Amino acid sequence: MIGNIHSIETLGTVDGPGIRYVIFTQGCLLRCQFCHNADTWEIGSGKQMTVSEIMNDLESYLPFIQASGGGITVSGGEPLLQIPFLIELFKQCKLKEIHTTIDSSGGCFTHSKLFIQQLEELLKYTDLILLDLKHINRKKHIKLTGMPNDHILEFAKFLSDQKVPVWVRHVLVPTVTDDPVDLLELGAFIRTLQNVQKIEILPYHKLGVYKWEALGHDYPLKHVTPPSEEQVKYAQHMLTKQ
Repeated sequence: MIGNIHSIETLGTVDGPGIRYVIFTQGCLLRCQFCHNADTWEIGSGKQMTVSEIMNDLESYLPFIQASGGGITVSGGEPLLQIPFLIELFKQCKLKEIHTTIDSSGGCFTHSKLFIQQLEELLKYTDLILLDLKHINRKKHIKLTGMPNDHILEFAKFLSDQKVPVWVRHVLVPTVTDDPVDLLELGAFIRTLQNVQKIEILPYHKLGVYKWEALGHDYPLKHVTPPSEEQVKYAQHMLTKQ
């Protein structure tokens, strides 16, 4: 089984519990204005790697990873564009008792029979989903990502129904995703889910701007500054406010 891989971070510490082997897959349907991995957008490109190649590479890091309570995280891009590859990879991980995590926006979620069948199979071997909720307002979501959020919210509900543990992530972009009304609405939606273990505010940053420029894209948020610590704390309060 072969996957299209953008890159691998061998000792990640911010994409799930513990120290993690983080795989960034190639391909994404969203075009988020704050994306720091714009070079992962193109579908079908990247380095082709087999499950065996990845497992062999992962092996040497396992003592550090498992001692920390970590595991493997597949990010992107959008991992769910390559579900058959993930199924085989996570099956192999479970044979070695490795904690498995997917970092997904749900941007390719569909209720088609084949997709749901494959997703349900994958979730049997998935311990945690890092669910990126970009914006609760549909029109603002379209402006921010190029797509509506209806199917993404359906994905969140699906994971809740399946009782898959989730950490919700929200990128805080001043003037874009920090409106108090939107944060309250997003928090209210999150409280309808039965599987949320944690809510993380990810402060907007400009570390990926050089990639946009290298790709010849005009970076749309060049005049936006990262949020202050106070703004991050306020957003966290709004999302968790009862």
